[in-house]
Amino acid sequence: MADFGQPFEVRSPASSANLGPGFDSLGLSVPLYTTLRVTPQARTEVVPLGAELEGTPADESNYVYRAMLLSARRAGLTLPPARVEIETEVPLARGLGSSAAALVAGIVAGNILLGKPLGDETLLDVAAREEGHPDNVAPALYGGIVVATLDKLGTHHVRLEPPDHLGVTVLIPDFELSTSKARAVLPTEYSRADAVHALSHSALLAAALATGRLDLLQHAMQDYIHQIWRAPLVPGLSDILEEAHKHGALGAALSGAGPTVLCFHDTRHDTARLHSFLGSVMKRNGLEGRILDLPIDTQGTLVRAL
Repeated sequence: MADFGQPFEVRSPASSANLGPGFDSLGLSVPLYTTLRVTPQARTEVVPLGAELEGTPADESNYVYRAMLLSARRAGLTLPPARVEIETEVPLARGLGSSAAALVAGIVAGNILLGKPLGDETLLDVAAREEGHPDNVAPALYGGIVVATLDKLGTHHVRLEPPDHLGVTVLIPDFELSTSKARAVLPTEYSRADAVHALSHSALLAAALATGRLDLLQHAMQDYIHQIWRAPLVPGLSDILEEAHKHGALGAALSGAGPTVLCFHDTRHDTARLHSFLGSVMKRNGLEGRILDLPIDTQGTLVRAL
């Protein structure tokens, strides 16, 4: 019997990008996972599992498998055949980095199948160039809070360990919002005042997260670059951004392109008031959804032998 190699599992977390003013450059990971089980064999099989992936391609056109091919292309090698089973806890098109988790998991899985010719920095660069920005893929790969840039010279990042007592509350509405639609409403030009506001607040936010200044988050997370333009696409968003701090949130932001909304909270304090407020905003706007308290995932993408 031919030996095709050891089966393995790759698990990549969901992520929340921007965190207000850190547009396309700042994100964190949360413990909702996309998991691949890869078994080397004589022919390729792609097997999406579970209700969340119902209707996604069960062949080589699947996004995860195409991500695996990106590793082979960067390495200049041919991807060996394998059975790839895909499961996810990350809701699709909700602003929680479902595509980034799939992309990173696929790129990492492809690299393992190839014998690991690519290092982590190269894997990040492959993922960021495919997405067009590193804000989701960097925390999906490394975990924690990550500040990252993408330019002609490469992808560069700084990973921050989450401050003590910083927790995340997410409101996940029961409707989808595509990234392309959310980007289409953004202006093509900004005023100098808006640019200065974005630069100063993103810098303050990164510094506050790096030094544990939870008291600054409410102020640092203000944004004029994307949230005010996307607010009409997410009923109740403006109310949450303006009032969440009155109900126990340390700060609030649209998660990625939305419609999920992220609030930071202090884990030493009860979140019942915040949950009640978020629930009332949903009810007022005729929406249904889930409200979850989550820690920040600090492990990023994990690989284990099966």
